[in-house]
Amino acid sequence: MALALAATLSFAQTNPGGKPTVQLVRNATLIIKYNGKKILVDPMLSSKGAIESWAGIQTNPTVDLKMPVNHIVKGVDLVMVTHTHEDHFDKAASKILDKSIELINQPADKGFFEKEGFINATALQDNKIWNGISIHRMEAEHGSGELLKLMGKTSGFVLKAKNQPTLYIVGDAIWTDDIKNNIKKFKPDYIIVNSGGALIKGYENTPIIMDEMQTMALIGESGKAKVIAVHMDALDHCRTTRKSLRQKAAEFNIGTDKLIIPQDGEVIKLSL
Repeated sequence: MALALAATLSFAQTNPGGKPTVQLVRNATLIIKYNGKKILVDPMLSSKGAIESWAGIQTNPTVDLKMPVNHIVKGVDLVMVTHTHEDHFDKAASKILDKSIELINQPADKGFFEKEGFINATALQDNKIWNGISIHRMEAEHGSGELLKLMGKTSGFVLKAKNQPTLYIVGDAIWTDDIKNNIKKFKPDYIIVNSGGALIKGYENTPIIMDEMQTMALIGESGKAKVIAVHMDALDHCRTTRKSLRQKAAEFNIGTDKLIIPQDGEVIKLSL
């Protein structure tokens, strides 16, 4: 009986048929349960107010975590980092995460993770298979014009696996034809979009991530996908809020069956 129980537990831990979920931790930090694995995306693990202000309003993050840090990092199989701005990978994450954990990042950040001492970091150029999951890296534009050069490189990721919904993590990006084409190519079941409408001092008319209207444009081209909007109500330079995004969605007659706006800590069950 003990052997049978051990076998059952082992299967439960590795069973690729486990129900996939996305949990919003805070801002763009996500816990994704996918193909039987726990994936941590863009960990910003600092306590409230531990990071400088980016808009001169208040220090960041502007809200506390809703769960203990040890719960967030426990049992993580893979960390994925879209880019290394501090609201996506902070000093707290670098200190707390095991330096031997598997980590996927963009080529532009290869030197950063080497310097931070992560010995199993992969600078993903295009795509790779990891534990039955096909991971594709997508280029993204973190602003436009001169601001794009200032903000630097950023990426998104597409996750695909047998009997799992296809998931497109857009990352920090404005709405572009490239994202539209990525949606057409991969036909995702879910699109996670950073909709905070963040602005930088001196460039107040140039968003560096999608705002309300750009999110509406993405939804208009999203096909069958449900859209999960995050990166709101946690940083002082983000102008789009959950409330303003819901209001804009209502103007476009977009309901909760199409646009999901999770609260911090909320778990979303994914389906095919």
